Amino acid sequence: MKKWSLQSGGDQIISTINITPLTDVMLVLLVIFMVTTPLIMMESFKIKLPRAVSSGVESGEGVTITITSDGDISVDGAPISRDRLYNFIKERIAGAPERPIIIKADKDALHGAVVEVLDTAKRAGAKRLSIATVPVGGR
Repeated sequence: MKKWSLQSGGDQIISTINITPLTDVMLVLLVIFMVTTPLIMMESFKIKLPRAVSSGVESGEGVTITITSDGDISVDGAPISRDRLYNFIKERIAGAPERPIIIKADKDALHGAVVEVLDTAKRAGAKRLSIATVPVGGR
């Protein structure tokens, strides 16, 4: 059986493009970008935590606020401005003020920046505040 014919009165020429391979490639690219984007975001906030002999472990799922040595702030890996920090923390702990706020400040971060974040979290209603450290024997 012929699929197409150039003679009049015969079957029509099939002139559509098969987009299945294109769709497959696009879906693979989408998956690759979805997997690699969080990894890139995590590496953009490298900090060196200070060492402490008496470091403990905070239990429960908390809100992690990161302060870099340059003074940049991020909440759970997403950059945020100091102006929006109060409202953002208030929204994140709404209905659960016992949810811990964990501050991961670079050891070279300014003391004033850490105090400002602690104060902002306290004003937003946080009841449990922690500062992340590395045990003296850790890396």
